[in-house]
Amino acid sequence: MITPTAAFKKNLSLIPSIEGLARIELVDASGAIVATIENAPGKQGSLAVYQYLQQSFGTLNAEAAAHGMAIFAEHTPDAQARPGAHPNIDRLIDITKGAAPLSMRLIPAKG
Repeated sequence: MITPTAAFKKNLSLIPSIEGLARIELVDASGAIVATIENAPGKQGSLAVYQYLQQSFGTLNAEAAAHGMAIFAEHTPDAQARPGAHPNIDRLIDITKGAAPLSMRLIPAKG
């Protein structure tokens, strides 16, 4: 497990590549997909963080969410100040405040 730095860009360089990953599906306790993070411009940093959390923790619980918030570094205070601006960080914040944990399914790219 990495020790997050104060810079998101640096933290991204410390976690595994998302090469070959199409998306991550976030699944609630009933088995419903509640969100997806696609391998698309503007989402790739979040995709990398969530993939790393899945590989490190196996589930998105409060411990994993807190670690993810540390990896998002300077973006976390901005998300806290502007709810809705960073939905993938908002989800982590909610889980640290008691929202139900989520499962994460890694969906490989075809080809």
